[in-house]
Amino acid sequence: MPRKIRQLIRDLERAGWVLTHQKGSHRKFEHAKVPYVITISGNLEDDAHHYQERDVKKGLRDAQ
Repeated sequence: MPRKIRQLIRDLERAGWVLTHQKGSHRKFEHAKVPYVITISGNLEDDAHHYQERDVKKGLRDAQ
């Protein structure tokens, strides 16, 4: 079963990612050690898409 958007955001924030910009349901997160931005779209209670989970997993790995 897919995780929720709020769970992905919580994981990013715990790893040091910071919300830098939001427009509507699109949130952009940046990290000081990582040269790219992760964009998470959707309402907090929505199921995450597979590509969102993949991007968050990659971001968490690269931020260590």
